[in-house]
Amino acid sequence: MIKTGEKIDITFSFKVVQNGEEKEVLFSDLLDKKTIVSVYMKNNTPSCDNQVVDLANHIDWFNENGFNVIAISKDGCRGHMNYAKKHGINFTLASDPDYKFSEATNSIIEKKMYGKTYEGPSRSAFVIDTDGTILATVEKIDTKAHAEELKALVSGL
Repeated sequence: MIKTGEKIDITFSFKVVQNGEEKEVLFSDLLDKKTIVSVYMKNNTPSCDNQVVDLANHIDWFNENGFNVIAISKDGCRGHMNYAKKHGINFTLASDPDYKFSEATNSIIEKKMYGKTYEGPSRSAFVIDTDGTILATVEKIDTKAHAEELKALVSGL
């Protein structure tokens, strides 16, 4: 996994849902201020819902303290639109089925489910500066207290 102080490639593009609209953007275009990127696996699953909804419940604090928030999963934008409506999510949801962000942060890990081994993104979070510098990371997210762990992490930045 990428370390604090290292820079990631920010020139890749993917689709996002912002303000109820789908669009394709360069990742660099989303970094207009310090940004928290939270990686989750799938919409409408219990742990992922805890993780993302917890951020949504604290989005005002993050915005007031100068941070964008982006949540990334492999779900498509149509699913993200429905998910945002269902849970009142008012920050960017990114669709990354090719794991571009996880490749950029070197956070693809081996996983096991139902006896099968496969590779996929780690459930992790990154605080990224406007130039792609990693300011902080959370390598293992506490899905029920994700916002609080991030608040503590970014308070000193």
